[in-house]
Order: sequence, then structure tokens, then C-alpha cells
Amino acid sequence: QVQPVESGGGLVQAGGSMRLSCVASGRTFSNDAMAWFRQAPGQGREFVSAISRSGDRTGYADSVKGRFTISRDNAKNTVYLQMNSLKPEDTTVYYCAADRTVRAYSSSTYEYTYWGQGTRVTVSS
Repeated sequence: QVQPVESGGGLVQAGGSMRLSCVASGRTFSNDAMAWFRQAPGQGREFVSAISRSGDRTGYADSVKGRFTISRDNAKNTVYLQMNSLKPEDTTVYYCAADRTVRAYSSSTYEYTYWGQGTRVTVSS
């Protein structure tokens, strides 16, 4: 059982930066592909970024490409999402996800088994 726990959300002004962290406890973290998704009220969960087990492969949604960077520290069981040039439309709840069976990384919610409770990001204009 893997339990991802997100942190680092809060309020930031448009154009600012914020770093989200996700600590995944419960088993060997380096065996899991990790990803970030976000979900606005009344909408489906949207892919943001994903990273392979070793960190050598990453993927991004077009809406965040060039602004967000995903990384991981397997020694600390932690994956990060560095968010720069934040926009009001980035405001929502961000979720961390983990799965051992994903081949490299995936943008599909259906491929991730373990999910955190989410951390809220609010970007003011």
C-alpha cells in the first residue's frame, strides 16, 4: 500500500512560483511511476505532469509545458512539482498519484492506483 501525501499548496499572485511536494510512504518509492493531476469543481481530473521511476522520462500537459517542472528524489520518497509563471487558471486542487505497473509514465488517471488527498493552489490576479 502506497499513501501519497501532498503539501506546499497555498495562495500566490499571478506570475509567482510555488513548489508542491508529495511524499509517498508504504513501500519502495523508486518502483512507482508518479504523476500530478488537478481537478476543478465539477470537472474531471486533468493530467498535469508525470515522471518515470528513475526520473529520466517526464511528460507535461500543453497547458503547463515550459512553466512547470516535475522531479523526484527517490532517497527521500518525494516527487516535486515546481510551478512558475502561475496563472489564475492554474487555481484548483492538485493531486499526486502513484502506480507500480505504469510502463514509464502515463497521463491517464485510470493507470494510477494510489492517490493523495490533494493540496489546494490559489493564484490571485
